[in-house]
Order: sequence, then C-alpha cells, then structure tokens
Amino acid sequence: MASEGEIAVVHFTGRIADGEDAGKVFDTTDVDEALDAGVYHDHRDYKPLEFRVGEGKVIEGLDRAVREMEVGDRRTVRLDPAEAFGEYDDERVAEFPRTEIENRSDATAAVGELVRADDGETGWITAVGDETVSVDFNHELAGVPVEFEIRLLDVRDDG
Repeated sequence: MASEGEIAVVHFTGRIADGEDAGKVFDTTDVDEALDAGVYHDHRDYKPLEFRVGEGKVIEGLDRAVREMEVGDRRTVRLDPAEAFGEYDDERVAEFPRTEIENRSDATAAVGELVRADDGETGWITAVGDETVSVDFNHELAGVPVEFEIRLLDVRDDG
C-alpha cells in the first residue's frame, strides 16, 4: 500500500458516474483508451501519473484510494463531488463589464470561451449581455460524481 510521502505510480481512467453522460471518459493516462473514447490530445504525453501521496496534488479520492491498494491492484472507485472536483458554488460565477473582457487581447466575449482572471484563475464565459459577461470559475466537473478506474503500478520511497 502507498503511504504518505511515498511516490505512487498509477494508470487511471476517469468517467462521469451518473446522468446522461454516465460512463463518458473525461481523462485518462492510457493512450488507447483516449483514442477509443475520443478524448485524445496530441499535445499530451500519455504515461502513468506519478504523485507524492498526501501532498494534495491530486484529487482527494484518488489519493485515498491508492492508500488502500497493493502494487498490481486494479479497482474502480466512485467519488462524490467533495472528494473529486468540489461542489458547484454559485459564488464562483462572476459578472464583469463586457468592455473589460473585450478589451483583453485573449478574449472576444463569446459563450464557452475561456478567460483568465488577473489572479491567474481560468473560467468559462456562460452568458453575454449588452453590458455584462458572466464567467464561471468552478471546475468543469464541479458538482459531478465521477469514478476512476485505477491500476497501481508502483510505489517507491523517493527519500
């Protein structure tokens, strides 16, 4: 089992757990799975994920799951939003003057467009009015239960 501070090496596939998109792959470290699911991006390097257990660099549920696995184990874990990408928070939707968005060199104020706030946070434009633009800074999977198929490939002490 992976213990706090050790490096866990995993292959994973993340899927939507419920609703009309249930079973839809949203992320994977497996190139064949990415191609099959239609989520392949040629700029990405598909290789096992390595992370230090307990460091908080991966979602809480994935970190917890590898602590319960032996090298070679494969399991699927269902994660509620609190253990995955967080609950949806209406307060993370902000309105900006449309001119402020349009005056940026990287935005045209169109629904679905990604914009970066001054603090570096990224959000999606969800509505465009005559005077204002609404930007949602929630993670795109906030409020969504997910499941991860995980294969623990290795655990090593990096100290």
